[in-house]
Amino acid sequence: MKRQKLHLKAPDNWVNDPNGFIYYKGYYHLFYQYFPYEPRWGTMHWGHAVSRDLVTWEHKGLALYPTLEEDRNGCFSGSAIEADGKMYLVYTGVRYEVVNPEDPHLCLDDQFESSQLMISSEDGFTFDNENGKEVIIPALQDPEIGDRTHTRDPKIWKGKKGWLLIVGSTVRGKYGEALFYHSTDLHKWQYLNKVSKGPGCGWMWECPDYFETEGGGVLLVSAMGLTENGENEKNHSICFTASFDEESGEMKLSDDYQFLDYGMDLYAPQTALDKEGRRTVIAWVRMPKITDEGWIGMFCSPRVAEIRNGHIYFRLHPNIRRAYSRKISDVSQASEDGYMARFSLEDGESVDIGGYVIKREGSRIATDRSAVFPDSEGAHVKSVTPELKEGFQLEVLVDKNLVEVFANDGEYVVSSAVYGLKKRITCKMDGKIELYTSEI
Repeated sequence: MKRQKLHLKAPDNWVNDPNGFIYYKGYYHLFYQYFPYEPRWGTMHWGHAVSRDLVTWEHKGLALYPTLEEDRNGCFSGSAIEADGKMYLVYTGVRYEVVNPEDPHLCLDDQFESSQLMISSEDGFTFDNENGKEVIIPALQDPEIGDRTHTRDPKIWKGKKGWLLIVGSTVRGKYGEALFYHSTDLHKWQYLNKVSKGPGCGWMWECPDYFETEGGGVLLVSAMGLTENGENEKNHSICFTASFDEESGEMKLSDDYQFLDYGMDLYAPQTALDKEGRRTVIAWVRMPKITDEGWIGMFCSPRVAEIRNGHIYFRLHPNIRRAYSRKISDVSQASEDGYMARFSLEDGESVDIGGYVIKREGSRIATDRSAVFPDSEGAHVKSVTPELKEGFQLEVLVDKNLVEVFANDGEYVVSSAVYGLKKRITCKMDGKIELYTSEI
């Protein structure tokens, strides 16, 4: 079995969105969308992994699976909270109205409805799928509030006067929105308000997540149909600075958004507070093909979200940085968990990491994975950050199937799925590269 250290990977077959990310009773719990039968998307279950430190993970098998009419065709994305010593999971249950006759794991023409459900656990490991589920927000029937089909992915948090929940939706399939609900007991929920940016920010918002930092609030959404640049993937995770009024449910968003990650491979991010109270983000790495080991899907390194001067930073989590503790002189000395490279680039300089090229172009960092990515029409192989303002110090995490480039401690990040990286580094630069790996 593959090691689950520094990057959490699918145990087998298929994984996508991270769900139910929480620190609970001494463990970090990360649930995830999981199709346990084949390495492809299908009827969604929740897989479950735990960690003591966000570095080394252990898969714990299935947590949720379909058992009700409302979730018979999938337990889709959701989140977790702790209340009265228990862990509560909220998630979207899907019921197909017309099943694809050629594939029972798919529906025809988006003919399905979505409800929001809840289940609890005393220990965070055992869930009563047969008798413990509760529908907390039935499928919407009022299109003025949200869409009956495309309303999903509830994120829950503790407010000043009860519980708050945000869920993604669409305004008649034209543009994305997020809906807010309030509850005093976790069981009865009242609709409060909604937020949208109107046309131009995707036709539907998935996986919304609102949180507050010392520098202000942040709204994360995964916007479907955001880009129209001819590339295969048009759905992307973006973030706004935001302010939220709990009483009215009114949210105000910044005029402009940032991408979560400029590699454009990360999607469906979810946040939680770590053991020390840091707002920690993890996201699904979209992979274009099945690995040689027969699995597809993994998760990025945990990052700490902060706002400074109106800009949202996604810094490498300190636990991950500390894990790269052994200095090495060549990548051949790296453990099977990969390695970290640290260096700074002058304008025009570049580093080739096993076929993945990182180059400074003026005030930006550009990456090119065309040599280590499957040929596919419209594939996104070249990425460029916005202009950097704090220098050109880079930390690059290199895994067999993922390269993550952190510029200026998270000012911008470029994460890229890769295949067939070589164990070498070639430099066109004057500066020095420092290499580190994890302890074996």
